[in-house]
Amino acid sequence: MKLKALAAAALVAILAWYSMPARAQIVGNANSDRAPQTIAEFEALKEQVSNWGRWGDDDELGLLNLVTNEKRKAAAALVETGVAVSLAHTLITEKAVDTPNEPGQGLGPFLMENNGTRFTISFHSTTHSHIDAVCQFDYKGLLYNGYKISEVKGPDGCAVSDINMNKSGFTTRGILMDIPRLRGVPYLEPGTPVYPEDFDAWEKQAGFKVEEGDAIFLRTGRWKRREEVGPWNLIPPNPEAGEAGYHVSVIPWLHERGVAIIGADMSNDVRPSGVHPDVLQFTRTMPVHSLFIVDMGGYVIDAMDFEELSEVAAEHNRWHFMVTGAPTAAKGGTGSLLNLTAIF
Repeated sequence: MKLKALAAAALVAILAWYSMPARAQIVGNANSDRAPQTIAEFEALKEQVSNWGRWGDDDELGLLNLVTNEKRKAAAALVETGVAVSLAHTLITEKAVDTPNEPGQGLGPFLMENNGTRFTISFHSTTHSHIDAVCQFDYKGLLYNGYKISEVKGPDGCAVSDINMNKSGFTTRGILMDIPRLRGVPYLEPGTPVYPEDFDAWEKQAGFKVEEGDAIFLRTGRWKRREEVGPWNLIPPNPEAGEAGYHVSVIPWLHERGVAIIGADMSNDVRPSGVHPDVLQFTRTMPVHSLFIVDMGGYVIDAMDFEELSEVAAEHNRWHFMVTGAPTAAKGGTGSLLNLTAIF
């Protein structure tokens, strides 16, 4: 089921690519430095970080295999004060340029009926805090571990790697990557990339080290900026559009550390990504999502809210904590609204 290794020439190309101090800005923005500019480069990166077959040819769980019983017990041992903080943003009821409804839904991002007893929500966007199931993303028709999307995904959802297999929840050690605090700013401006060296610097400053099975949460300060300057268009090439987020060069760092879950207060991918359009056409313009989900079997949580968490973590002088929460038990689901809780 697992794809054959890529040609040696492609692997040589990716090694040369990573050794270069800066990439030519072919795409026309600074984020193209260290970002794949050909399909061969991108597919060599895919091969470098692939977990296909690591837990068996029929595995559907992906990186959650690293969140063992021992990992959950160690996370629970982090609880000292019992202070609990939600990592979800309160459901948004108004449509704006940064909180769009999904195409074709016709309901807006949020519809409440029957005096608040029924909610209709299209959650796959930057509007509501939600998690993507492993079956949510494919690359050229293949899902994580080589499953063919044409055979396992249809109008009723996913037959493999759906969100229902995660109904026991996500409990592990959570880590807040507070990059605005690292840089001494209230929030990151749209289009700001976060690189692996930013994470290295934050580890050193905050006094911890990311370990296998961890969940890391990238605070860009999206909600604080929105409160101060209002909504803004997230989709390039509109002037002043974009969003801060993980640069694609973070992917090998995540793979090396064994990170199981990533989250952000935006959509996780920096925009513009700097990745060439020839590649983006196969990744829904979200290369970090594509690599982390399809190749690594990881879990991505979008549109989270870390403003309270940032303050509580600073009060405790501790940036790691137990995190726990569960998705809706929806068979076939490609994702779910998610309200994780950090407990100190």
